[in-house]
Amino acid sequence: MDLQWPGLLWAFGLVPLAVVTYLLAQRGRQRTAARFANPDLLPNVVSRRSGWRRHLPALLYLLALSALIVALARPQAIVLVPKEQAIVMLVMDVSGSMNATDVQPTRLVAAQRAASSFVDQVPAKFRVGLVSFASTAETPVRPTTDRVPVQDALASLRAEGATAMGDAIQRALEIKRPRPLPTTRPGSPASAPPPSRPAPVDADTPMVILLLSDGASTTGRTRPLDAAADDKRLGVAIYAIALGTDTGMVDAPDQSGQTRRIPVPPDRTTLQQLAEQTGGRSYAAPSSRDLKSVYDDLGSRIGFVEQRQEITVVFTALLFCC
Repeated sequence: MDLQWPGLLWAFGLVPLAVVTYLLAQRGRQRTAARFANPDLLPNVVSRRSGWRRHLPALLYLLALSALIVALARPQAIVLVPKEQAIVMLVMDVSGSMNATDVQPTRLVAAQRAASSFVDQVPAKFRVGLVSFASTAETPVRPTTDRVPVQDALASLRAEGATAMGDAIQRALEIKRPRPLPTTRPGSPASAPPPSRPAPVDADTPMVILLLSDGASTTGRTRPLDAAADDKRLGVAIYAIALGTDTGMVDAPDQSGQTRRIPVPPDRTTLQQLAEQTGGRSYAAPSSRDLKSVYDDLGSRIGFVEQRQEITVVFTALLFCC
């Protein structure tokens, strides 16, 4: 908690002054009573002392004074405020390693179920899009408030191919890039001159990328960390989830056509670097239960924004209660 006018806290010096004044007043009352009555006879007149209850009004006055001083100092705190709108891009790994069964029933099925549940939790005004990637990156669904096409696209995902993680991040960023300028072919009539600088698509709408992958990037034109540099420049945070365990295995044909068991551990290091470089957060989800809890946490993180707000009303209410 911060204070807008911390200089007013000097008034807390009035609190001990009020305590001393009250104690002196109590002692004065006892002296006044002794002048007009014999103290030895008081136990016979009064059956018991009033105890701490007689000091309760004074304590409430001191508490009210303290609340008033804090309220005058204009306290402020960081609170979570629901976002009005945002874009959430699900970037899902559908490479062949997602067929591994170390996450039951398979990595892909567990990811589909958790992502589907997550989409249902996203605020209704948020637009959700989907990018899937294996050897290449595709955009089955552009950002939309309609959850049906997103759910249908998630259910249709199949795992096969290599891992082009960097290309997938670049594909997700397409909606934040400037629109391409129109080109005029030779001999065609001249059109109206385009604006000097095209407006970015959804430039003012906050956007996050939820990247789920279970392995290292093995192909593609863009390295993941190079793509993350573009994310940082455009203000897009990456929340990366490393799915699977170090003991994960998948069956794949070798060069001779024979089926071999290939280890497919998640690349946690790269995913962590992507999150740190863009201001997001990385998670490890070695099981389907862990993956669901990660998505639950992500729902609370991306649905709210931190804002500094004045909380004087809290201390004012305490003042009136006293």
